[in-house]
Amino acid sequence: MVPDTVDAYVASFPPDVQAVLAGVRRAIRAGVPDADEKVRYGMAAFMLGGRYALHFAGWKRHVGLYPVPALDGELEAEVAPYRAAKDSVNFRYADPIPYDLITRLAAEIARMRREA
Repeated sequence: MVPDTVDAYVASFPPDVQAVLAGVRRAIRAGVPDADEKVRYGMAAFMLGGRYALHFAGWKRHVGLYPVPALDGELEAEVAPYRAAKDSVNFRYADPIPYDLITRLAAEIARMRREA
């Protein structure tokens, strides 16, 4: 059964992964405080004005953020080591999660979406 709330989505993972997902959720919320949360495509999503802003999903070895467009300058340089594909970013559970980077990334994506 697919969880129908972000709380249920996070709770569906093992405790160690729940802690990471909760941290990612807080980091995104800090960057996009006015976003609405929902589950879309089986992933947690932060929505702006009824349109998606950013999804996050837990996997076996990492948490992913989707879609993450190409960014400008220094922020893209910081994100680049985590890029898994053109529009996705993965953070391995085995490594420290850069929550501050996630907050800045979420804020920039929200800014880009609002201007689109």
